[in-house]
Amino acid sequence: MPHAPEQSSSTAPQQPAAPPAVPAPPAGTAPPAGTAPRAHLPGEADDHVLRVRAEDVTLPDGGGVLAVLTLTATDERRPTTLGPRGLAVLRDALLAVRDRAAAGEVAAVAVTGRPGCFVAGADLSVARELRDLPGTRALAEAGHATLRLLGEMPVPTFAWITGHALGGGLELALHCDHRVVAAGVRSLGLPEASLGIVPGWGGCWLLPRLVGLPAAVELAVTRPLASNRLTTAEQAAEIGLVDAVLPAEGLADAALTWTARTLRAGAATARRTALVPPLPDGEPDPVTRAAGVLDARLHGAAPAYAHVLDLLARAGTREREAGFRAEDDVLSTLLLSDQARAALYAAGLTGRGPRRAGASDTADDTDPRPVRSVGIVGAGLMAAQLAVLLGSRLGVPVHMREVDDERAAAGRDRVRGLVEQAAARGRMAPDDAHRLLDRVQVGTDLAALAGADLVIEAVTEVLDVKRAVLGELETLVRADCVLATNTSALSITAMSDGLAHPERVVGLHFFNPVAQMPLVEVVATASSDAVALATAVDVARRAGKTVVRTTDRPGFVVNRVLLRMLADVLGAVEDGTPVEVADAALRPLGLPMSPFALLQLVGLPVARHVLVTLHDELGPRYPRSPGLDRLVADGRTVARTGSSGLGEVDPTIQDAFGEPTGSRDRAAVLDRVSRGLAEEIGLLLAEGVVPSAEQVDLAMLLGAGWPAHLGGICPYLDRSGWSERVLGRRLLPPGVADVGGVAA
Repeated sequence: MPHAPEQSSSTAPQQPAAPPAVPAPPAGTAPPAGTAPRAHLPGEADDHVLRVRAEDVTLPDGGGVLAVLTLTATDERRPTTLGPRGLAVLRDALLAVRDRAAAGEVAAVAVTGRPGCFVAGADLSVARELRDLPGTRALAEAGHATLRLLGEMPVPTFAWITGHALGGGLELALHCDHRVVAAGVRSLGLPEASLGIVPGWGGCWLLPRLVGLPAAVELAVTRPLASNRLTTAEQAAEIGLVDAVLPAEGLADAALTWTARTLRAGAATARRTALVPPLPDGEPDPVTRAAGVLDARLHGAAPAYAHVLDLLARAGTREREAGFRAEDDVLSTLLLSDQARAALYAAGLTGRGPRRAGASDTADDTDPRPVRSVGIVGAGLMAAQLAVLLGSRLGVPVHMREVDDERAAAGRDRVRGLVEQAAARGRMAPDDAHRLLDRVQVGTDLAALAGADLVIEAVTEVLDVKRAVLGELETLVRADCVLATNTSALSITAMSDGLAHPERVVGLHFFNPVAQMPLVEVVATASSDAVALATAVDVARRAGKTVVRTTDRPGFVVNRVLLRMLADVLGAVEDGTPVEVADAALRPLGLPMSPFALLQLVGLPVARHVLVTLHDELGPRYPRSPGLDRLVADGRTVARTGSSGLGEVDPTIQDAFGEPTGSRDRAAVLDRVSRGLAEEIGLLLAEGVVPSAEQVDLAMLLGAGWPAHLGGICPYLDRSGWSERVLGRRLLPPGVADVGGVAA
């Protein structure tokens, strides 16, 4: 049989600057099945292009010819994504193979990707550039018109999932009749709601038909809401999202054998007429349950989740055309919303989407020093977490030092517990766990750190103690050893004052829990030299973290902003606002937890310590809280689990603040917090703590779990008008993280 030619969009014409040549059809119409406009779509000029390689493979036992389409990015350093030009290339390839199938030349079609990446989703850089409803509608309809060809092919279709299958990539697989996935794949999902949009290329209509409504809600609503928790290959098989998990080694051969066996069994296209299965008797309605969670968590702040839930709920009563048209309606509208713009901006900052100029954490081209050995002073919980992370990620010896044998033994137990926990959860192979325990040594002799290339102090958060540790280290380590502190708020300049070589001291602020939190603040004093900073940045990146570089100002970025928010909430309570009113006041932001639940998580003594430090360094903007002092002194907790299952303030702590005498107006508290955040970020930028508002947002997204639908903190302050009211200017240019200049 002849081979279909390789398809590539690399020579496709560029999109002119004029409005799209083919406007979207009126609402309520749909393109004929399997067709799409051939005119260029908005955003094509910026599309990361797709290559489709078509190959004929003979099925075993005389099963005929299988047409295998392999999708890759033309630049294979990039993940494979689908933009307008890529969709056009894929559509051409699918139309060609459809014609061959209709002529009896092929018995089935398989779509696959390169190892590690099937299709990572839609091209978000294109989505960010769309500026009007005809443009977003055209993109939505092009996705349906292309991917639906797989579900309407005259022969059975198969998805051989080799790796990442996210968003539009997983939707592509859903349009196929069958799906197999490589063992070990951990990134299957529909994260669109977290990006302020919906799975709009068939996902909302197809998914509940395949896995049922409860699992569909879990995949497309609950998991994106839970910090974008993805689905593994094995989990996908359990719920019926895929038909089989096959060995990653030799996947193509195993998938070919599985495909041939499925074809011989017959009825390979039977699922095309599947209905959404009814709920078992007595099972609670997953839509009602999820709606309650969304209301408790988001309070309407991220409407995309509710739209996804509605599309899933209505999928069972809609025919295919109506279901796809409903997806087009919602997706095209949401792509022009503030929440989607903010979420796409956040995705660009955090690496889930295209980065904006100025959002980089790169400082200069200075080469770091090689780090072949790490020393850590201290063996408490934070130090133990650092030892496990650096020992495993860098693969180097780690020497920890404590002041006495009892504390050293406790430190060894902490390290062993962390490693054994990681191995038990499948995050570390048993052999790797044994080797890691051998690499991490805990003792009482400071001289064991003498040969280290990097030493991190992680002792108690007291300036004089940390200063003494650095002074002792300086007399012991080599001249080229970098000294780092994991302080969260103390002055590193004061800490290194009096050292002979303060230029080699930097801040290396990891967040707790170290293994999960993706951010590290690398802090430069006025004396820190470029090599020491480059080494700190390199170590953090090799440890799998995203770096935000800051100057040495109190609280750096994350703690300074978070504590300003908490200080203003506590200030409102001290001024007479009831604790329950103050705790609920920030709900319109859709933050991951309430202020008092956050205080509980951080730990009241820690929060009080940082607040006192910032009060001493930055003045009355961070007022002391006598009520917080009393709560710490009494050892009380401040949060409880509410009726929604989420943390909320325990109203019995009101007595620590006295009888409420002030306003019960939640809006007044939110205004106070918003005004304070705008003021503090303006000052932080004016002081040069970080070079741009993007870096503030990146820090808050990754270091504080600030929700993506807000885009960090700066887009919210711009959108709500607080930055202009307080600072007289926006923090970000119009249109970067909102709909500035967009025509609906």
